[in-house]
This record gives sequence, C-alpha cells and structure tokens, in this order.
Amino acid sequence: MYRHAQSGFTLIEALIALVVLSIGLLGVAAMQLKALQSAHMGYQRSVVSLAAIDAQERAWEKLSKSNPKTCPSDNDIEGNWKAEWFGEILADAGSSIDSPSDCNYIVTIAWQEERFMNEEDLEPFVYLFRLPEL
Repeated sequence: MYRHAQSGFTLIEALIALVVLSIGLLGVAAMQLKALQSAHMGYQRSVVSLAAIDAQERAWEKLSKSNPKTCPSDNDIEGNWKAEWFGEILADAGSSIDSPSDCNYIVTIAWQEERFMNEEDLEPFVYLFRLPEL
C-alpha cells in the first residue's frame, strides 16, 4: 500500500491559527480602549489645570486693581471664577479656593472620571500659588 505525503494545513491547524489571531486582536482592541481613556483623562487634567491658572490670574488682577495693594480674599476671586468655569465646562466638578495665610492660595478641583471610577481613586487636583505681599 502506497501513502501520499500530505502537504498544506489541516482544518484543525487553521482553526488554532484563527484562535491565536483572535486573541491577539482582542489584546490590540483592549490597548486601544485604554489609550482612548488615558487621552480623555489627559484632556480633562489640562482643562482643570487651565481653570486653576485662571484663578491665579484673577488674583493677580484683583491685586493690581486694589488700592492700597493688599492681597484679595479667596471670596473675591471665587465668585466669577466658579460661574465661568463650573457652569458648563466643568459642570460636575467641585472646587474651592482657600487662603490659609495672607497671599497664599490653594485651589482644589475634584471631578468624577466615570471611565476610571472602578479602577482607581482619583485625587483632586491641587494648585498652590503665592502673590507678593506689597
């Protein structure tokens, strides 16, 4: 009896290759999803950073317009700043401006990142600045 040498893939080899390829593609899809989540998180952090810097610029403006030159209170800065930033742009964020001592300010902004809520606890963004005492 004469046997022919078999060449090519069998059906089982083709199915195993398809399973391995599918697992690899699922890994690539998971990495893409994580990259999109991280990009969105970076965008939100940059917006929050801009809001904190805007609070500092408002404090500088109040300092330049006050006569005699005294550091503004945190209430002087917070009113319009909250109305502009936390009305539409950061609607679900909480914020505060504290002045523990003269001309030292702490801007705290906390927001909910729904995409990361189950995976990690996010600390609020804290921005410290100091104005010169004149």
